[in-house]
Amino acid sequence: MASYADTARPDALAVPIEERRRAAIRGAFFSEYIDMFDIYVPIVVLTPVLFFFQPAHLPPGEEALLASLVFITTLLGRPIGAFLFGLVADRIGRRMASIYSVSGFGLITLLIAALPGYQSIGVASYWLLVLLRFLDGICLGGGYTGAMPLAMEYSRKSERGFAGGLILAAFPAAYVTINLVAMAVFALVPLHGLDSPYAQWGWRIPFVIGAALAGMLVLYYVFKVSESEIWITETAEGTQKLPLTDLIAGRSGRNLLQVLLLMTGFWLTQNLITIFIPATLLFHFLHLSKFQLTSTLLISYALLFFSYIGSGMLGQKVGRRRFFVVAGPLIATVGAAIMYVLVGVPGLSLPMIIVLVCVLSILVTSPWGVIVTYINERFATDVRATGFGVGFSLSVIIPSFYAFYMSWLGYLMPFRYTPVVLLVIGGLIGMVGALLGPETRDVDF
Repeated sequence: MASYADTARPDALAVPIEERRRAAIRGAFFSEYIDMFDIYVPIVVLTPVLFFFQPAHLPPGEEALLASLVFITTLLGRPIGAFLFGLVADRIGRRMASIYSVSGFGLITLLIAALPGYQSIGVASYWLLVLLRFLDGICLGGGYTGAMPLAMEYSRKSERGFAGGLILAAFPAAYVTINLVAMAVFALVPLHGLDSPYAQWGWRIPFVIGAALAGMLVLYYVFKVSESEIWITETAEGTQKLPLTDLIAGRSGRNLLQVLLLMTGFWLTQNLITIFIPATLLFHFLHLSKFQLTSTLLISYALLFFSYIGSGMLGQKVGRRRFFVVAGPLIATVGAAIMYVLVGVPGLSLPMIIVLVCVLSILVTSPWGVIVTYINERFATDVRATGFGVGFSLSVIIPSFYAFYMSWLGYLMPFRYTPVVLLVIGGLIGMVGALLGPETRDVDF
């Protein structure tokens, strides 16, 4: 059993509670920020130079498969990391789980920056990249599993909604940052073939930045963040159950199933915003130029930073459950209608596209400003980190195959309208998941 001295920073008792509270929330914000930064780095930075790790003249199908593995392996690692580091956070403390996980993905990100190419070590270069991204995904999956429960347990009950929205607002902030960093690197370091500066060393710069950010976050947790007093108090008696045993049995098991259903719906709708819109809608359907596409996304994500905070505060005022119950049908109706216009109405002007994408993004992603707070409130202290991590990460798997669902629906209807159907389905699943659970706004930790 961990003691206070084992898990808290040495001078924690001398630090005013308000300072400890702010430090925990800031730590969770930057954990989410660095997590998202590291996830988007390969998508934005590595995609143009994957040939650096692969043999030349691959068939297009094989090239697409190898490219997808770099990103899929990270996704597969995240639920594993959420589970493993959730156990660590529930058994030895939220703070130590954060330190271990952030140290891990900082080191792995630095190793990726140092990888040699295919010309140096052959196909081993590509498989090392895939392996490191998988290990990175495990550590990234644990990065928020300790940090977010720690922040929630330090937050005042009346301010949990704001804190949860602020923490998730780090996601759009990170997206904007990595795109700006990538644009700067692309502008300063030319890319024109395998021997160009960008292919040889330019792509490494954002990875080094990500590793440095992780290193600074580790130091922040070591010297500034104190262990959750709620966790310390409730585990001090030495009667703590194994988190896994408690999580899959009784009330905690039912809570997890309800959270998984809720999150499956909102992950499905979220993926249509974060993946389908930039990769398919704006590029293939609406034929925006690279500059127009990037500008549209940067504007929408800048607005999402504020809308996540607003959603969190609104959920605090009206209740988390009520927020989801209203947001789900709105996504299934208003959101689906906006998507229908974007995919089906020809000749939309660029300003109109930007407005519609921004409104759609704010509406569809609004539940995410409430989700962090809600999931933490659904679990008891001894399983909170594991329940949050598993509920948040495991639920992403089924929605991640949204492209296959669109393909199957394409046999029944014009393919371009299939995302409209998925928005309807996802919104309704999220609503049903919320209806099966209680209101949590007044839950005491």
